[in-house]
Amino acid sequence: MKRITLLLTIMALVSACGEKSPKEPVLEKHDVAIVDGHFTPEIMHQLGKISDLQVSPDGQKILYGVAYTSIEENRSNRNLFVMNIDGSDNRQLTHSPKSLSNARWIEGGKRIAYLQGGQIYVMNADGTGARKVSDVPGGIAEFKIHPKGDYVLYVTDFKVAKQPADIYPDLAKSTARTIEGLMYRHWDHFVENIPHTYYAPFDGKTLGEGTDILDGAPYELPTEPFGGLEQVDFAPDSYQIAYSCRKLTGRDYAFSTNTDIYVYNMEAQPGVGHPQYNASAGMMGYDTDPVWSPDGSAIAWLSMERDGYEADKVRLFVSPIVSGERIELSKNFKYNVGSPVWSPDSKEIYFSAEVEGVKEIWKTDLEGNFTRVTPNHEWADFGTPILVGDRIITTQTTLLHPAEIVSVSLANGTWTQLSHENDAIFAQLETPTVEERWIPTTDGKKMLTWVVYPPDFDATKQYPAILLCLGGPQGALTQGWSYRWNYRLMASQGYIVVLPNRRGTTAFGQEWCEQISGDYIGQNMKDYFSAADALKAEPYVGKMAAVGASYGGYSVYYLAGIHQGRFSAFVAHAGIFNEESMYMSTEEMWFPDWDNGGCKQPGVYMAGSPWSKTPASVRHYANSPHKLVQNWDTPILVTHGELDYRVPVEQGMSAFNAAQMMGVPSKMILFPDENHWILKPQNSVHWNREFFAWLDKYCK
Repeated sequence: MKRITLLLTIMALVSACGEKSPKEPVLEKHDVAIVDGHFTPEIMHQLGKISDLQVSPDGQKILYGVAYTSIEENRSNRNLFVMNIDGSDNRQLTHSPKSLSNARWIEGGKRIAYLQGGQIYVMNADGTGARKVSDVPGGIAEFKIHPKGDYVLYVTDFKVAKQPADIYPDLAKSTARTIEGLMYRHWDHFVENIPHTYYAPFDGKTLGEGTDILDGAPYELPTEPFGGLEQVDFAPDSYQIAYSCRKLTGRDYAFSTNTDIYVYNMEAQPGVGHPQYNASAGMMGYDTDPVWSPDGSAIAWLSMERDGYEADKVRLFVSPIVSGERIELSKNFKYNVGSPVWSPDSKEIYFSAEVEGVKEIWKTDLEGNFTRVTPNHEWADFGTPILVGDRIITTQTTLLHPAEIVSVSLANGTWTQLSHENDAIFAQLETPTVEERWIPTTDGKKMLTWVVYPPDFDATKQYPAILLCLGGPQGALTQGWSYRWNYRLMASQGYIVVLPNRRGTTAFGQEWCEQISGDYIGQNMKDYFSAADALKAEPYVGKMAAVGASYGGYSVYYLAGIHQGRFSAFVAHAGIFNEESMYMSTEEMWFPDWDNGGCKQPGVYMAGSPWSKTPASVRHYANSPHKLVQNWDTPILVTHGELDYRVPVEQGMSAFNAAQMMGVPSKMILFPDENHWILKPQNSVHWNREFFAWLDKYCK
């Protein structure tokens, strides 16, 4: 239900399989056997996964990580690479059997700090002389180094739940959980520990004692489940920290998105402690991603206006430290702002933005004058910008290729590919083609729909098709690459893949995005039919399946009751089936409360509940997918992770049971060790084999 990034997926793949044996081999790049140019799930998992680019302080080198996967060993292994800023002299820096992450240049580029096994290590810039410099109980999840190099921010677990022995000392072997408030489980775990961020002195050899920024308060820092140290930033020229935090617990936390930006002074004052203030006080939605200007004079951050709405427009604010004034720069910018980065002279802010179906890099001055940096509507997604002289270093993906490192000219937006991690594999593969269609909708608008055609597509032949129902429900189908739902992989199995940016997608302005809230069963379902009908009108399109995950799974369940023969098969992963039980069993309550009808009464707790009886909520629950099962007559495959607490597994079980009761051809695949996403290599291959076997059976 949350938007996801490729980086999070890669991190999950690296760590998905738990504790490793010390005798494990190093997983490194190797020759891949490809038969007849055919792209398969097995080949997909042999691709090197690039992430976490870091440019050296002198601007001459790029440090980054690559993860390689072994399906046989059911794990991934990430090591570090380095190359010159122009892409030359690309070489592997480490060869560790245990994954390395969070690598950062220190001491002016002479050495590198990184995480391994939950502790910080330091090595020379050439990869030699590695030694452990931290010993934090429970381990470190992530760290960030002060621009002066003398302090480190790090994230570690903070205990909040009572254990049985805390309550009854004589019952030390009891496994009972004591729960006294909401948000007792989140994403894929019960909330027994939460992240806290500490800062500690650092001399390059030893990490000193840490100080908890929250001083033991029961709040998350960074915010779960996806927040990282992009939510905490050191001031460049002083000992202040800006951080984003939702200082709420229990029911208040479950129903609110109100994070604020705090400025904390590391230098304690006698009798006062560490002074801090709320820079975004009175701003009621998500306030996130604080970034200090290089001259230390201001903080920029991202902000949503409304509490309880996770898909509100993402605005860009700047606040000068001296005045405390809050200035919105994005009033005249139609799209969401992401990943803000200051220019070295503190006069401009660069950022990423999803614009009309692609992810571009833009910039703005401090007067709110916006300029596109990357080419207009380039069929590519560009990542977080790193400014280096007259260029930007970043990553680029397309629907047909995973992330590679590119260099973008600030002068004219032209770009050059610097890394070539997967070129040798793709050179042996047949290549699908991509088409951009703007399909008329039933309300007189046009909808961007990406269409991916199989390799060697021949319009005189007929092909089965897959209509992708997007999750979210807010999100976008851009030029991103996914190892979970891979559109190139689908096309390579002989399918035409239809990717409609229906109502609710986020790259087309806030009006297009907001239409879906409180109207799951309305215009966006008509948009799906518009895309399906437009493609099925083509002589080269045969049978069509509808597939999707999360809200996309909801869409599949709902379409199964109303599609009137358009589709020959369905696949729903982690889908919402019964909206009433979903409301009372999911964890982040602000999401269903807003989207199920609370959007019509913003700021009112439980306005979107089944018992609120507002017109919007009554209509919503009356049209829950489970109330249409009497119309189901089309084969359906249900998949679900049993550790999914966002859309609990009972939703998938209920849908499968209903299909069985109705005599509908159906199958259910459960993954006991997966959450909302299927991440482990062998589970992923298993899922893909079942996915294509089901579609082949009913669509080919």
